[in-house]
Amino acid sequence: MLSDELKATLNTAIVETQRRRHEYVTLEHLLIALLDDANAREVIEACGGDVDRIRDQLEAFIEEHMESLPDDVASDAIHQTIGVGRVLKRALFHVQSSGRTEVNGANLLVAMYAEPESYAVHVLKQHGITRHDVTLYISHGVGKGGEPRPLVRRAPSDGYDDEEDDAVADDPLSAYAVDLAAKAAAGKIEPLVGRDQEVLRLIQVLCRRRKNNPVLVGEPGVGKTAVVEGLALRVHNGEVPEALADAHIFALDLGAVLAGTKFRGQFEERLKAVIAAIQEDPDNILFIDEIHTIVGAGATSGGSMDASNMLKPALASGELRCIGATTYKDFKSSFERDAALARRFQKIEIIEPSVDETIKILHGLKPAYEEHHGVSYTPEAIKLTAELAHKHLRDRHLPDSAIDVMDETGAAVRLDAPTVAPEPLPPPIKGKPAPRREEPPPIIVDVPEVEAVIARMARIPPKSVSTNDRDVLKNLEEGLGMVIYG
Repeated sequence: MLSDELKATLNTAIVETQRRRHEYVTLEHLLIALLDDANAREVIEACGGDVDRIRDQLEAFIEEHMESLPDDVASDAIHQTIGVGRVLKRALFHVQSSGRTEVNGANLLVAMYAEPESYAVHVLKQHGITRHDVTLYISHGVGKGGEPRPLVRRAPSDGYDDEEDDAVADDPLSAYAVDLAAKAAAGKIEPLVGRDQEVLRLIQVLCRRRKNNPVLVGEPGVGKTAVVEGLALRVHNGEVPEALADAHIFALDLGAVLAGTKFRGQFEERLKAVIAAIQEDPDNILFIDEIHTIVGAGATSGGSMDASNMLKPALASGELRCIGATTYKDFKSSFERDAALARRFQKIEIIEPSVDETIKILHGLKPAYEEHHGVSYTPEAIKLTAELAHKHLRDRHLPDSAIDVMDETGAAVRLDAPTVAPEPLPPPIKGKPAPRREEPPPIIVDVPEVEAVIARMARIPPKSVSTNDRDVLKNLEEGLGMVIYG
């Protein structure tokens, strides 16, 4: 299927052929029309071509070598040459094999190079525009000057309109990253409780001159991402040293970078645009969660270029500051195997907090969960949440498991609470303020509610949730006697 813009370009070539009273549409007619096609013109100019000079040479060739039909012969029946037909079929086949649905002017320009005997290709080569230059620019956005374009031009059929394309091209960070400073300003980051030593080490590594790239390594659920978000919140609140006072942390959305890429080179082009935007301001910091996923991202089978190789030069020179986060398993299996990438990062271990530290974390998060669920957690419930999560949810790690228990307990208590219709308000009295409905008191979340939720999550009898191990051993003989006969 041809794009609307290319259909208009082909129609222009036919109209011009009729105007010149030529019998056939040739590659030279087609190239003249492509000079006014936005996609093809962009490629030609990026590859160092002079559009006006190319047009003049083509028109001079047509005037000299192509005869016009006599006036008494109708010029309505226009035919295309075999070369033009081959170019159209070749471009259509190439686009379909690439998984796309539309052919544009740039695709037609590439297909034209398979007709090396034509004068159109001769003119392009005369201006130093080779097929390699054209395909390199279309795939990677790299022109003759070596400068990448901001982003790949998208056709309307790809699901993007022109306004969105312009916005993305102007600011790749807004399209492919999340500004944690803006997130902190909007109150969407919860305060970081504890982790002072980890945050201090993180700040020290970020302030280094070279290899200022920390990677947070720890088990799932210990709070690696929370440490980075906590740093962003401290930057917003002005609670960091002067060296990081103006820092902006951008979390890379690798899924958004990969989404919609159809051709080889589009992923690299987007990532290069993000890296270039980060490097524009020395206060910018890139955060890549699950950083092991960049090893191999964008690489073709047998190819060596992937996202990690694109990051290495900027990381080593200190021009790009990057924070990574991954688990021990993924760090050893993927990240550490790329020694050149691993040595550019400084490993910071995020260990699982103790039960006492988890209790402090839960107290710090308690107001947000109380407001959301309309409940009130007692200190005993908070303490028991951390202890029982550590004891019974052994396949999970603190504080994530304890936070889940606290959250689910609040939800369970709110859902189990009886719903009572509010009493109607008395009519307002003239001269007095209107009566206001009193907010119902929050529902208390205490020890029994926490035990019930833990029992459901761990699939254990409710009566054994808070049972001490000593009590179990003390009554072991009696318990065995109740289930073993003989």
